[in-house]
Amino acid sequence: MISTAIQQLVNYGLDTGLILPDDEIYIRNQLLMTMQLDDFTAPESEVCYTDLESILKTLVDDAVARGVCEDNSTARDLFDTKLMGVLTPRPSIVRANFEERYESEGPQAATDWFYKFSQDTDYIRRYRIKRDLKWVTKTPYGDLDITINLSKPEKDPKAIAAAKLAPQSAYPKCQLCAENEGYAGRMNHPARENHRIIPLTINDSAWNLQYSPYVYYNEHCIVFNNQHTPMKIERATFRKLLDFVGLFPHYFVGSNADLPIVGGSILSHDHFQGGHYEFAMAKAPVEKKWVFPGFEDVDAGIVHWPMSCIRLTSEDDARLVELADKILTAWRGYSDESCFIFAETDGEPHNTITPIARMRDGKYQLDLVLRNNITTPEHPLGVFHPHAKLHHIKKENIGLIEVMGLAVLPSRLKKEMAELADVLVQRVPTAQYPEELQKHAAWAEDILARHPELNADNVHPILQDEIGHVFAEVLTDAGVYKLDEAGRAGFARFLASVK
Repeated sequence: MISTAIQQLVNYGLDTGLILPDDEIYIRNQLLMTMQLDDFTAPESEVCYTDLESILKTLVDDAVARGVCEDNSTARDLFDTKLMGVLTPRPSIVRANFEERYESEGPQAATDWFYKFSQDTDYIRRYRIKRDLKWVTKTPYGDLDITINLSKPEKDPKAIAAAKLAPQSAYPKCQLCAENEGYAGRMNHPARENHRIIPLTINDSAWNLQYSPYVYYNEHCIVFNNQHTPMKIERATFRKLLDFVGLFPHYFVGSNADLPIVGGSILSHDHFQGGHYEFAMAKAPVEKKWVFPGFEDVDAGIVHWPMSCIRLTSEDDARLVELADKILTAWRGYSDESCFIFAETDGEPHNTITPIARMRDGKYQLDLVLRNNITTPEHPLGVFHPHAKLHHIKKENIGLIEVMGLAVLPSRLKKEMAELADVLVQRVPTAQYPEELQKHAAWAEDILARHPELNADNVHPILQDEIGHVFAEVLTDAGVYKLDEAGRAGFARFLASVK
């Protein structure tokens, strides 16, 4: 009975604290309105439920059956978000709750509450995140995190067709804009009735904190400019990052680079990503100390990491901003033909930095990863980008999250690896592989040559491990200074040029 499912959702709201007992009748009536129902029969016995996903499925199935909701994946997502929006408190209440916890219990208590809240409202869909495949691969650079992302819903053909027919709108300008808070969404823009943001001030400017709905690591948050303004790495960027970790010392925060290929997926809106997680790069040691003239008070050095990373540590955040700006300015204009580094070609700039900030033992720390997006006929997607022989596993941009040591791999790999495991165990000749596995053929031959012991019991851990080692190669390809004698000499030449 649909009245039972509605009462289950009301009870869920009460149990999670999203609504209070005084709200019960009002919320029930709001849910009836959303469902386009005008009648409710109170269940005779106590109403229990197992999980939120099944409650929402019952309600959406009923709405679809009555023609209230279209029957495709996107329309269903829009509708169940509308239902959750009824339970989600208004922004003023959420912000007051956050600020009260921040002041009385500290920053970690505030983010703990907000992260749970963002899951309870189903903005972060716990049941989808659980589908992601995750494992760790040991490499010479540390333990790399590998994920195959399965939590982003794949659109079905009906949803794709409906999105094409949907009227185009420039509101909100992008999925990061503050105007998404409470927005109902449409076939080509996700619903956000259950989305709440926390205003922040960093570098004396208006920014906001939210969580990513696709949690790639613990408490994966997004920090974004209140204005829809393009990504730019500049002196002010370092100030903003350090201000943020001053406010939330238990979080790291970093920025994607501001150029195509080496930048993030959304370069049109200035934003950072952070969270409560320590990546392999953060654990990597400094392998070569360096003293910058005039900055003897700043601990500096080259990090033992496949991507070219300079680490700066100081109690004085202003000194870090000043030195990071000098390094950025030097790198923007730096060329070294022997390492195939060109600051620009035909007026197009190539050099930029991926910066990451954290607190370490009470001191401020900045990691500056040198990036270059030059392309050649041999490497049309980028010289310092995964090379073609690795594209069967990872072809997409190497953004901030990958730079730090977490691979976000495409969902196609789940099916491909299951099929590849079968043909490897059966020792099927690669010439007989189905078409979608042909791209893995050379890699598969190499795996068998190195793992004659491969069988049905161990094939999956072997494949996972091999994917992790491919990701280590991806990071090596993306490093502007290679981990050899010539690369290290080139890196030292650049550091010596910083004045």
